[in-house]
Amino acid sequence: MMPKQTTDVDRLVGLRITALRKARGLSQTALGTAVGVTFQQVQKYEKGQNRVGAGRLREIARLLEVPVSAFFDETDGPGAQEQAEVFGFLRAHGAVDLLRAFAAIEDDQLRREILAIVRSAARLDRKKDAPLDA
Repeated sequence: MMPKQTTDVDRLVGLRITALRKARGLSQTALGTAVGVTFQQVQKYEKGQNRVGAGRLREIARLLEVPVSAFFDETDGPGAQEQAEVFGFLRAHGAVDLLRAFAAIEDDQLRREILAIVRSAARLDRKKDAPLDA
C-alpha cells in the first residue's frame, strides 16, 4: 500500500491556517495546545507536509473564528477572487504585523497619512525596479 501524499490542497490549507493564526495573534504553540497537538505538528500542517484531519480542521476553524470553508480555495462564487488575493497578501512577510499595527491606530487622519506614505513607498519601489529605457 502506498503512503498518503500531501497535495496542493493540503499546502493551501496550511497557508490559510498560517495567515489566519497570525491574524489572531496566536503562536504555533498556542494553536497546537488548543487543538491537542505539538507546535511541530502545527508547523507540518502549515507547510503542507501533513494533512489536517477533518475533525482537527473543524476545531482549528472554531478557534480562529472562521468557517471551515475559509481554508479552501473557492474558485467560483462571489468574492472568490478577492479572497484569494487577500490570502496572497497575508503570506507576505510582515503583512499581518503591519495590518495589526495599522488597525490599532485610532486616529482616522493618521491612518490616511500612513496609507499615503505606504503607497508612495510602493511607487518608489516599482520605479527603482523599472528598466532605465522605459
